[in-house]
Amino acid sequence: MGFFKKKDHTKEQSTSPSQTKESTSTNALKTSLPDNIQFVKDSLGESSDIVIREIRIGKGGSVKAGIFYTDGLTDTPALQNFIMESLMLDIKGTPLEKKLTPEHNLLTVLKDFAMTVGEITDLTNFDDLFTSLLSGDTILLIDGHSEGLVIGNKHWVERGITEPASQTVVRGPREGFSENLRVNTALVRRKLKDPNLWMESKVIGTRTKTNVAIMYINGVANDKIVNEVRLRLDRIDIDGILESGNIEGFIEDSTYSPFPTVFNTERPDTVAAALLEGRIAILVDGTPFVLIVPALFVQFFQSPEDYYVHTGIGSLIRALRFLSFVIALLVPAFFIAITTFHQSMLPPALLISLAAQREGVPFPTFIEALIMEITFEILREAGIRMPRSIGSAMSIVGAFVIGTAAVEAGIISAAMVIVVSITAISSFVSPTYNLAISVRILRFGFMALAASFGLYGIAIGLVALILHLCSLRSFGIPYMSPLAPFNVSDQKDTLIVVPIWKMFTRPRLINQTNKVRQQDPATAKPQPPKNEE
Repeated sequence: MGFFKKKDHTKEQSTSPSQTKESTSTNALKTSLPDNIQFVKDSLGESSDIVIREIRIGKGGSVKAGIFYTDGLTDTPALQNFIMESLMLDIKGTPLEKKLTPEHNLLTVLKDFAMTVGEITDLTNFDDLFTSLLSGDTILLIDGHSEGLVIGNKHWVERGITEPASQTVVRGPREGFSENLRVNTALVRRKLKDPNLWMESKVIGTRTKTNVAIMYINGVANDKIVNEVRLRLDRIDIDGILESGNIEGFIEDSTYSPFPTVFNTERPDTVAAALLEGRIAILVDGTPFVLIVPALFVQFFQSPEDYYVHTGIGSLIRALRFLSFVIALLVPAFFIAITTFHQSMLPPALLISLAAQREGVPFPTFIEALIMEITFEILREAGIRMPRSIGSAMSIVGAFVIGTAAVEAGIISAAMVIVVSITAISSFVSPTYNLAISVRILRFGFMALAASFGLYGIAIGLVALILHLCSLRSFGIPYMSPLAPFNVSDQKDTLIVVPIWKMFTRPRLINQTNKVRQQDPATAKPQPPKNEE
């Protein structure tokens, strides 16, 4: 399988062993607690939200310790009840020296016998200290030791689990991802209780240090695709990742194609279904949108609700989506081509009616359609950006008033308003926002071809579009599969939806190792009867 190789953005730096040793020594924690405290204060610019507390622990307060945490990111009650109380009260009067052995130093004794917290890791350098501190963890340093402890007690205000905002739900789970990475991974784990559901964590962004997780089902996902995902994520070299869209820009196959080659969703059931097919999910901390790769063209017409309703209804709705895609892409271009070059194709009565409507219109059909399409795009964008309480009302009233006034003023014909309205409504049928944007971009190109060459221009545009779609790949998988290359078994979930109990195999090109989802009763070998005692 040939995988697309994206240009490496990383900068190779050659460092000698002496330089590496020097940077490691200067970055390592110091033995003196006051020196460590002063270095943290200087590095963070005496930031007011960084809290540093010096305490004494052990018998008679013989041991000096320092606690570092970030106000607003740390669970303060847990810090007081389970960390500081354990250190200052529970072990008060305890001779810690009796537990000290060559194998157990003071930090090991505190971790094993004193700290009543679940997640504790060792700390040896300032880079890890700053990353953990600014992520909400608590840092414990002991005077006289060049190591410390990272105590996991992150806590910050979050939106919580709510209904997906960009993907409306008619039937199905009404839970959506949030901005918390651990909450999102838990939502997927709750649906897939499989020990083979593996997760790998990465930190991307030299300044933001954003946590990124890769989730896939071992034995179902293609190992080559998993390795390609790792490679592309490891090549990202940037100072900050603020949303999964930043990751998408680095790992997508065709940057300048109008069609998306990476799928994104807010719904945990969509991610679970994709993982069961052998795809890989990329979760980014700080955003509710999860990336799914590889992404195919037909995937953008699929919705989880297709599998929750009767198969006849699901097939009809999916067929309507494909029809709406064609209408939103080609109807304005066909109207321009027929009224400009091919008037003889129209019935005489319709031709006379259109000619009467355009009698006072001063613009050609192409300019007329261009004005209406641009006006509607402006109204659509304004409705999205305005406050939600008045955005929808403004869009409806604005489109109605402008359209009616333009027709009465003789600037636009009534037929053009109908064509643009049908096109706009059809563009909203797509279950994914990315594909709707692609249609909006390509629509103007087909309009220009129709105005220049008529139906011949539309035919040329369609040939070029199909060739472009067939040339695209998403992580080595042909973008138009299973239509091109054509696969008969995968047609059960392409243009129509067959009952889920008839989907015996996973997508062939995506999954190469574990293709069978369930055994076909027609081909299953009968099991011998058990001996009755």
